[in-house]
Amino acid sequence: MAEFVGAVDQGTTSTRFMVFDVEGREVARHQLEHEQILPRAGWVEHNPLEIWERTETVIQSVLTSARISPSDLAAIGITNQRETAVVWDRRTGRPLHNAIVWQDTRTDSIAKALDADGRGDVIRTRAGLPPAPYFSAGKVQWLLDNVDGLRALAESGDALFGTPDTWVVWNLTGGPNGGRHVTDVTNASRTMLMDLQTLDWDEELLGFFGIPRAMLPEIVPSSHATAYGSTVGLRGAEVPITGVLGDQQAATVGQVCFTPGMAKNTYGTGNFMLMNTGTELVRSRHGLLTTVAYRFGDQDPVYALEGSIAVTGSAVQWLRDQLGIISGASEIETLARSVEDTGGMYFVPAFSGLFAPYWRSDARGAIVGMSRYNTNAHLARATLEAICYQTKDVADAMVADVEASGCTIDLDVLRVDGGVTANDLCMQLQADILGVPVSKPVVAETTALGAAYAAGLAAGVWAGTDELTANWHEARRWDPSWNDEQRENGYAGWRKAVERTLDWVDVD
Repeated sequence: MAEFVGAVDQGTTSTRFMVFDVEGREVARHQLEHEQILPRAGWVEHNPLEIWERTETVIQSVLTSARISPSDLAAIGITNQRETAVVWDRRTGRPLHNAIVWQDTRTDSIAKALDADGRGDVIRTRAGLPPAPYFSAGKVQWLLDNVDGLRALAESGDALFGTPDTWVVWNLTGGPNGGRHVTDVTNASRTMLMDLQTLDWDEELLGFFGIPRAMLPEIVPSSHATAYGSTVGLRGAEVPITGVLGDQQAATVGQVCFTPGMAKNTYGTGNFMLMNTGTELVRSRHGLLTTVAYRFGDQDPVYALEGSIAVTGSAVQWLRDQLGIISGASEIETLARSVEDTGGMYFVPAFSGLFAPYWRSDARGAIVGMSRYNTNAHLARATLEAICYQTKDVADAMVADVEASGCTIDLDVLRVDGGVTANDLCMQLQADILGVPVSKPVVAETTALGAAYAAGLAAGVWAGTDELTANWHEARRWDPSWNDEQRENGYAGWRKAVERTLDWVDVD
């Protein structure tokens, strides 16, 4: 029997391939970056062909360097940047435009028009998402409206749309020669086009954006033995592709958050916090997203509340690259530890507006509460606190949404992953500001691991989620040290600081 499971992690800045054993331990990996294409302010694109070439290369490199045969792989799982839109020609496999990345803001006017005439409320109810340039549907509309000949190709079924998972699966399974055109429920739930209850494309939502159904992939479970097909041309072998999850849902599975109330927070360029709400579809009234956490085989889907935060780790990069007060991200902890607090300073990094739970594109970054006493060390500490306060905004909204739904789910610990978790001070501040313990796992690569778990479940490598839970081990825990008064006063100041960022730019 094959003893390993592979995982393609197609991310915003790079693509990697990892191999895990049956105990969830990393066996091998290879990673390659791809170009960030910035045609104009607010526009972010990727070259889909470069992404596919990187995917091929990292898989072959791992198999060669680790001396793993394709027959050693029981299955392959895929995880991906979720809302990025790729459109290509079914007949040739050539992209019809660069991929429009989830960070891209060119469709802001499309989103605002939806809210202006009431269609936004329908999207919130059916898809669980607010109209925003973040999601895929507006990007597809923009492509249909701006790429010559694309609409005719889309209506005939010769132009295909997909998020990067769909693009990678289609190419891995043969491309123009019979490639599978599919996506999983978690990625479909990020488009503004899928009905969360039926788990199918919604005709009225498609009509809002003028998107022909013929260009859309089939929606299938996140973990399935046959829905995705098998690889073609992988050293002459056919390896089953049996799992696909959007990146944040994959991290949720990798963190084994299988019980309602369990939550994880991934710290990267931004933060993404998900709370499992079970088979209960909790509709947010407090600025969060209702999304599909995963669906394994023919089981009922498991839903989640999600809070997406635009700027967290990238705020640290701003201190390094634009202000030059640190030369490397790791230096921020030493600098922040040189002072006991922020000296009354707050930093709200709303560089291009605020995501959850505010959804205010008119906001811009602000540093408030300064006096001549303050130094760059106070700003460094305020940056770390900003990461944590934004997480508290989302966590509080989650608790409020769950209570409003009539459920009694409590957040008693936050599982964390991502690059910022290497910062011990930031994680301690997170525990202090939230008032609950923060827990980091031994295996830090939870996104790729979650994709491997989804694939391995369908392939029979693991019999059920209990085995996956047994694989999870804690590497570090941070317990709260602030008292209630410190926590309440600190958060009150943060909310005042957020207010100062609003209504800063005029939005049409």
